[in-house]
Amino acid sequence: MNIATYIDHTILKPTTLTADVKALCKEANENSMAAVCVPPMFVKQAKSLLQNSNVKVATVIGFPFGYSAVESKLAEVLLAIVDGADELDMVINISALKNNDWQYLAGEINAILPIIRTKKKVLKVIIESGLLTDEEIIKCCDLYGLAGVDFLKTSTGYAESGATVHAVKLMRKHLADTVKIKASGGIRTFKFAKELIEAGADRIGCSSSLKIIEESKNELNNFENGTNK
Repeated sequence: MNIATYIDHTILKPTTLTADVKALCKEANENSMAAVCVPPMFVKQAKSLLQNSNVKVATVIGFPFGYSAVESKLAEVLLAIVDGADELDMVINISALKNNDWQYLAGEINAILPIIRTKKKVLKVIIESGLLTDEEIIKCCDLYGLAGVDFLKTSTGYAESGATVHAVKLMRKHLADTVKIKASGGIRTFKFAKELIEAGADRIGCSSSLKIIEESKNELNNFENGTNK
């Protein structure tokens, strides 16, 4: 397993510096990671730094709480696309979900997805699985699977609970094969990343990417040397 190809190398802290983004892009490029995920204001910079690379540039929409108005999320989407984002990780309106307003959620995705499709970008929908019941996760799979999003994503990393093997397995069971899964939130070891991939995750969002890659190399070396346990 080449774990680097699964990773969205991420920096979303509110104190993110230009130097942080430069380092992030350099690390992602050198390790052939899938993407970098940066705050919206750094999309142009990341795109420029990765212009001769296969690494995609992702950013966040309605982050981290999701209760922005649909019109606000639309504006964020349009600006991110203009700035060069390849992939958009959008937080759903979790408050609407908890109020059982699935009509609102359907309206939200139906307003946003056509623009992303027109521009041929990738949409990852963040449901914040750690705040949801199994029933709510399944309903999200039904709604966003039917809408035809590219990825369903577990978490923002800002809730008390992040990605879990249980949530990924549940999502995989209730999603069509055409909808991929991104696991994120609290992924700090290769062991956990591997468990999530084996459960059905297609992407891993993390900031501990270099540590995870190093651990994967160590495991491979141990296996080849016959010391893997």
